Amino acid sequence: MQSEANFRISRISAHLNPSNVEMGENSMLEQAKCRAKGGAPGFKVAILGAAGGIGQPLAMLMKMNPLVSVLHLYDVVNAPGVTADISHMDTGAVVRGFLGQPQLENALAGMDLVVIPAGVPRKPGMTRDDLFKINAGIVRTLCQGIAKCCPNAIVNLISNPVNSTVPIAAEVFKKAGTYDPKRLLGVTMLDVVRANTFVAEVLGLDPREVSVPVVGGHAGVTILPLLSQVKPPCSFTSEETEYLTKRIQDGGTEVVQAKAGAGSATLSMAYAAVKFADACLRGLRGDANIVECAFVASQVTELPFFATRVRLGRTGAEEIFQLGPMNEYERAGLVEAKKELIGSIEKGVSFISK
Repeated sequence: MQSEANFRISRISAHLNPSNVEMGENSMLEQAKCRAKGGAPGFKVAILGAAGGIGQPLAMLMKMNPLVSVLHLYDVVNAPGVTADISHMDTGAVVRGFLGQPQLENALAGMDLVVIPAGVPRKPGMTRDDLFKINAGIVRTLCQGIAKCCPNAIVNLISNPVNSTVPIAAEVFKKAGTYDPKRLLGVTMLDVVRANTFVAEVLGLDPREVSVPVVGGHAGVTILPLLSQVKPPCSFTSEETEYLTKRIQDGGTEVVQAKAGAGSATLSMAYAAVKFADACLRGLRGDANIVECAFVASQVTELPFFATRVRLGRTGAEEIFQLGPMNEYERAGLVEAKKELIGSIEKGVSFISK
């Protein structure tokens, strides 16, 4: 009776502390047996940076997703506490925590989808460019782990500045010989979520009924909402177009200033990240016509990376759509976006090639 109780305790503890399951062949519990009874079939997802401001709500929302069977939470601090907390939720996904660089490879082994919100948040007065020096090194290290442990995983990169970190990730994967451009997706969904919300406010509609394609990049003027392509079809005055475009571009700054030093857009970012991750999982499952905007390797413009609408499938971004018809205001915005974007992309590439 005592040994059965000990086994049950070991099994519970294995969910919270992965190191317990790596004690050799004679361990009471092998890792393969530490799945919860009745755990739902689905995909294995890792969140890198799971204890951060975006990572924690992202982890909670991913635990609620019925398409997730195993959820790995990695961070360099506080991962055990977040894991314990999230693991108490009565949903199907089995949660395991991983703390620090020595456990990165275990966190990544066998994953289908890797979501990366890791990095420092933007503070008042800090530009996305200021973030580059800190976050570039973090992304490089994490992507080296992905290349080694789950080279076929779909990667959702959130760490800012996305316009530079996606090229960094691409260069890391190229060096490792594992680069598949379809599987590397910069998450720009927050721009789309904001655009849908702000446009709905102006039109007096439910945001869930509005769809605004947002192209370009994921910072300032590189964020280009194509308001002429809004669904349902509608028209805007020049004043409305200017107001909406500026507000969508400055949405991140709006939150940073409102939080007054207490953080950046973490909750809406987590929501947008989960919305995009869910689309990727439905694509992996084989669902048809899953179309979202993402920052990807692209030939839509002369730039090597660009955010446009993509069709998600079993291998990632399986089709990249053209920009479609644009009005004069949007064409001028595209010129400005590309000017800014090329420098950010080159900065990312040169960070790895140095």
